[in-house]
Amino acid sequence: MTAPAVAGRNERKVIVASSLGTVFEWYDFYLYGLLATVISAKFFSGVNETTGFILALGAFAAGFAVRPFGALVFGRLGDVVGRKYTFLVTMGLMGLSTFAVGLLPSYASIGVAAPVILVLLRLVQGLALGGEYGGAATYVAEHAPEGKRGLFTSWIQTTATLGLFAALLVVIGIRTAIGEAAFADWGWRLPFLVSILLLGVSLWIRLQLAESPVYQKMKEEGTTSKAPFSEAFGTWRNLRVVLIVLLGAVAGQAVVWYTGQFYALFFLEKTLKVDGATANILIAIALVIGTPFFVIFGWLSDRIGRKKIILAGCALAALTYFPTFHALTYAANPALAAAQANAPVTVIANPAHCSFQFDPIGKNKFDRTACDVAKSYLAKAGVPYVSQEATNDWAEVVIGDRKIMISNPQGGIGPGLNAAAIPGHQAEMKAALEAAGYPAKADPAAMNKPLIVALLFWLVLLVTAVYGPIAALLVEIFPTRIRYTAMSLPYHIGNGWFGGFLPTIAFAMVAATGDIYYGLWYPIGIAVLTLAVGLLLLPETFRRRIDDHAT
Repeated sequence: MTAPAVAGRNERKVIVASSLGTVFEWYDFYLYGLLATVISAKFFSGVNETTGFILALGAFAAGFAVRPFGALVFGRLGDVVGRKYTFLVTMGLMGLSTFAVGLLPSYASIGVAAPVILVLLRLVQGLALGGEYGGAATYVAEHAPEGKRGLFTSWIQTTATLGLFAALLVVIGIRTAIGEAAFADWGWRLPFLVSILLLGVSLWIRLQLAESPVYQKMKEEGTTSKAPFSEAFGTWRNLRVVLIVLLGAVAGQAVVWYTGQFYALFFLEKTLKVDGATANILIAIALVIGTPFFVIFGWLSDRIGRKKIILAGCALAALTYFPTFHALTYAANPALAAAQANAPVTVIANPAHCSFQFDPIGKNKFDRTACDVAKSYLAKAGVPYVSQEATNDWAEVVIGDRKIMISNPQGGIGPGLNAAAIPGHQAEMKAALEAAGYPAKADPAAMNKPLIVALLFWLVLLVTAVYGPIAALLVEIFPTRIRYTAMSLPYHIGNGWFGGFLPTIAFAMVAATGDIYYGLWYPIGIAVLTLAVGLLLLPETFRRRIDDHAT
């Protein structure tokens, strides 16, 4: 057997083993996001429905919030102790905390302790994931031959989507096998419990790997960093690069990723009222079609550069998000789109009497003023509306050509206080919405499913463009002795904070304004920021040698 054949086999083993382990970690991490609607009912049932869903998304985001801290802790460990052993630790933490979610009693059983423990488990997951990605990407890149680093690391880039896809398949399979009622009752726990088996397989796979040759050589030469944290972030030269990478590449990549693969799913389920099983299947189909493009864009970045592809993806996202999500509405819930066009809803009220429609502690029932009564009902029903200022002490809801006067309830502001009238006002709004054609749920028979898949594929394609080359860029831009630490922090601040909080921020923006598309301004704004900083300051890296960049 020739040396190149042996080398090729070893390279494939590194890619497969690193990728499979990372797929399982992403599976664990994203289960929560897929089941946010169920989890909001099980663990946040002590507040109103809209607030409960946003709190569930907030707990989802909590795992992202601590990812940068995991990057610091495990990044330092990876630079001091080694790549291999560090991501064995992160994998164990991820698998055990995911398994524990499947055993956690609900709010109905143990009260407020349930969401508190849930958030703590999400924090453990986030810490683990903060150390995992940098290790896997660095490990594969340091095994890759020159000129193929984008191609090799692009397989790591597929793992987040493949983990999401694996989670989708498990959720869809269990939902289909036991039915929606049983799944909502107890079946949602099974995907979390299965993770203990995946943990065993993942640990066995990772134990077969040797240490990275680049790191091993550096260790033998005694040139490893003794203080990677202070070396990476304590000097302006390195800190400046970290900030440029964060704002000029990773932040935009993050919001494009989470818009295309999570916000799109939540938008279908929560806003367009597509049933969960159908939404999962449509997303899964788009992922199957789109996933090969991670590798295609990784390969292309070895030829034309990383920067061009990432920034082009950000630019196309900023230009196309509004038309794409408008088209999703027409394709997934044409009755809602028609009702919006033919009978738009307007809430006319004094803005001083209108609350922000989100209460994180669950104390506000939004029943104190007429404006709140109107807006909270519309938000809960998922009906888009626009606000119009007035000086009245009451509120008026206009649905098409029908006007509904809402008096202030007891304890509200102004004359005509009448708490007993609230159910009547709600019934009147419900009847008017039904008469105007606003649907309670999306009609599966009316959906244009090929168009939905095409639109979701476009969103996934943008994800592959920004995400496929990013690992190679991060590895190449930082020196070997601090690479694990230095690349992990901007990656996880970008994906953990800019990206991970996207669903929560976007839905809070929607709840506050009544405009179902208003949340898109958040990813568009970040994508434009990345485009500007990247064009001006981000260097191209694809011709760099990472072994020469070791000191």
